Amino acid sequence: MPKSDLVLLHAPHVYDFRKKTILYGPVSDLVPASPVFEMYPFGLTSLAEYLERAGYRVRIVNLAGRMLASKDFDAEKMLCKLNAPLFGIDLHWMVHAHGAVEVAKVVKKCHPESKVVIGGFSASYFYKELLDYPQIDFVLRGDSTEEPLRQLMEAVKNGRPPERVPNLAWKDGEGQLRDNPLSHVPDDISDIMVDPYHGMIRSVVRHRDLASVVPFKGWLRYPVTAVFTCRGCNHNCVICGGSNAAFKHFLNRQKTVFRSPQNIARDIKNIGRFSHGPIFILGDIRQPGDAPADELLDILARNGVKNRLMLEVFRPASSEFLKKLAAAAPDFCLEISPESHDPEVRKAAGKHYSNEDMEQTIADALDAGCSRFDVFFMVGLPQQTPQSVLETVDYCQHLLERFKGDKRLSLLIGPLAPFLDPGSLAYEQPERYGYHILLRTLEDHRQALLAPSWRFTLNYETRWMTRQQIIDTTYQAILRLTRLKAKYGLISPQMAQTQELRINTAMELEQRIDEIGSGNPEELEALKPQVDKINALRANERGELEMPMGPRKLKFLRSMWSLVSGR
Repeated sequence: MPKSDLVLLHAPHVYDFRKKTILYGPVSDLVPASPVFEMYPFGLTSLAEYLERAGYRVRIVNLAGRMLASKDFDAEKMLCKLNAPLFGIDLHWMVHAHGAVEVAKVVKKCHPESKVVIGGFSASYFYKELLDYPQIDFVLRGDSTEEPLRQLMEAVKNGRPPERVPNLAWKDGEGQLRDNPLSHVPDDISDIMVDPYHGMIRSVVRHRDLASVVPFKGWLRYPVTAVFTCRGCNHNCVICGGSNAAFKHFLNRQKTVFRSPQNIARDIKNIGRFSHGPIFILGDIRQPGDAPADELLDILARNGVKNRLMLEVFRPASSEFLKKLAAAAPDFCLEISPESHDPEVRKAAGKHYSNEDMEQTIADALDAGCSRFDVFFMVGLPQQTPQSVLETVDYCQHLLERFKGDKRLSLLIGPLAPFLDPGSLAYEQPERYGYHILLRTLEDHRQALLAPSWRFTLNYETRWMTRQQIIDTTYQAILRLTRLKAKYGLISPQMAQTQELRINTAMELEQRIDEIGSGNPEELEALKPQVDKINALRANERGELEMPMGPRKLKFLRSMWSLVSGR
């Protein structure tokens, strides 16, 4: 294969998951990816685009996606064919703790002279432990590593020690840990994320390899894309590893930095050049204040938005804001995550608003023409009991009654799984928030991912629910909500039947796995066909999160012309 300056690899959660007997449970029901978590973080595309502009040849390989797509795909064979002096692996989400380290091991086996760098939120948190593994040479810390990575590549290219590369932790020639200051925390991000999707298209053309760039399984059928609005966060949700406190303490970002309305609008326009798919704007656009949000909506209204926009609000929104949003982006989709119906549980989780205000936002959004309003609830919160979770489903019935079963209202519930984020307030101050942390080290998390059931991956219990209660209550809540949706015609009887089969069989398998225990690997292996069959059943929730699309989803020819012409 042609030589690259840098190959960016996205590992599956477990390497090789295809050989393991693991009952995943509903851990990824509320995201586009499968339980393998094959969707790579947006930061990989930002890194690739920034470095390509600096003159380097960068290739993204979604190894997890390739392994998921084909049981015959030989990951090691492909890794050995790749050719680069530096390989980068993301460990952004903790769920990749096993896969990322194991992929690094294979890279070193195939390319002993090449260097391996790991980055991402979780890598930043566990950077010292990562450097204990002999296959890992560097860890880049922080939320904005585009420029530090460029400097590292320059050092590797010229064969000099990376002593001056900011944010870098590394092993010197004697294997000693060196810890450069985490000093690159830019308060201006206008020169990054300029046009990251353009870089993806260039990679497909250069390497004739669409399969390695596809963000997640099913993306070609449903090409949802994302636009980032900021780095950092103004909010302090207790269970979030991307909270304001986590950014300050572990990533040295003392203040949220926001992208300009012009840059956000530019991204939306650029995506429209190659895709008809929906665009998810990540981060509440009101975080920097009402004026920047209004400016963005004014730009979109003037330019016209061809793609359907999906936005999130971190708190209830005013009727005036929703009317402006409707004028700028007709058929918009909105989502909010109250976590619980109980305002006291919600407050304990770090969110401070009433049900009345949230319901008014739903009413105003639907009146303004919102094409879908997603409301997300969660299991595993502080002060939340099993009874409280089931009462959340009762509250969902109240919402359906109030809004007369409006099919635009989408109600979803899932577990806080597989991990409580290291770096979150609950993980760092468990006694204060009522948590008991069961896994502390990186290796603890890596080994937990190999367990035969998702119950053993949970790295926490709460004062109000044990691991087993979290599992049992999650299944009960999903079943009840499924029946409720079927009753109001939000899902078909066939969808409800498939979901019930999936949940009931999973509960039976959980019990069987417990009976077998860890001392009988042969019996566990015998369960693999049944476990794989249930894991493969598509969650109703993932389908509900998809927006209707026409037959023409991507504009490949126009994308190629844009690449050639530079337009």
